[in-house]
Amino acid sequence: MTDIPDGTDPAALANWLFDLARQGDAARLGAYVDAGAPVDLTDADGNTLLMLAAYHDQAATVAELIARGADVNAPNHRGQTPLAGAVFKQADDVIAALREAGADPDAGTPTARATAAMFGRPDLFA
Repeated sequence: MTDIPDGTDPAALANWLFDLARQGDAARLGAYVDAGAPVDLTDADGNTLLMLAAYHDQAATVAELIARGADVNAPNHRGQTPLAGAVFKQADDVIAALREAGADPDAGTPTARATAAMFGRPDLFA
């Protein structure tokens, strides 16, 4: 995992937090959210920490962010939701965590339901 960025550059800190989400450093990311980092922090493309963790199949990080109140239906600037991203990546543990937290399979563009059908997995939302 990467070290904490030097200095007080908020953009560098935000990018580091996005990396923690992608890499699945659930404990460290959770601690920063607990210390005041926004749980729904977004990057320039509108991807939340949860979206990045979901897309990179980081189920433990997804669970930590959900436990801290992350919006499971927050779309990025392309209209994609964490659930649709997890379906696209075929991240079954992430899909299960998001579904348990109430993620809407019909939210976003394309929806998670449509993505599942496209990949021959309509059973995910039967």
